[in-house]
Amino acid sequence: MPTILIIDEDPELCDQVSQYLKNEGFDTQAIHNGEEGLDAALNQSYQAIIMEVLLPGIGGFEILRRLRAVSQVPVIILSTRGDEVDRVLGLELGADDYLSKPFSTRELVARIRAVLRRTLATHNEPVPDSLQIQNLELDSGAHSVKINNEPLELTSVEFKLLELLMRSAGKTVTREEIAKDVLGRELAAFDRSIDTHVSNLRHKIGSGRSGSRIKTIRGTGYVFIKPSAKTKE
Repeated sequence: MPTILIIDEDPELCDQVSQYLKNEGFDTQAIHNGEEGLDAALNQSYQAIIMEVLLPGIGGFEILRRLRAVSQVPVIILSTRGDEVDRVLGLELGADDYLSKPFSTRELVARIRAVLRRTLATHNEPVPDSLQIQNLELDSGAHSVKINNEPLELTSVEFKLLELLMRSAGKTVTREEIAKDVLGRELAAFDRSIDTHVSNLRHKIGSGRSGSRIKTIRGTGYVFIKPSAKTKE
């Protein structure tokens, strides 16, 4: 049973979250101040940590800074401080996700499961440097892309976007995932920058044998088309 550490000064909130997580198959431990929370995070084993930014004693950002020096345990910031500056700072310090209060417990569980899936995949699956789908080749080590063995010039954002889509070929990548993994921030309302980057990337990589390589999943995100055996080159 995965054990989740909750660091928040509000005992009532901790009890509510703990009960909901237990109903979803998680074990929990709640701590209500920064020093004890940091000590537990450093000296005990948890599958994930949920942490408030505003804490008695050591604040959440300082806990995260010290924790990331020695551990990559997944951390979800759960905070009343939901402005963009704090979200960006939390992510830059190494938080895996950032959820503002008030929040939905159902959404919190979904985000925990998503973080755990990514962590499991990172630990258990080797990540190849080179990817090839039809005549399109990407080498993450050399930071290069080729079409028909001819070099293709991409911006750094376009390269990261293409790598994310190719590694997830055949599966939908959400706009939220793209914002976090490619742009390094949370998805903002009415933000059309992702659409612009996808459009520019589509233009540069062209079409595959079966048409557009990147398909829009309306209201959700994008999927890189994984060709069937009949369409492979």
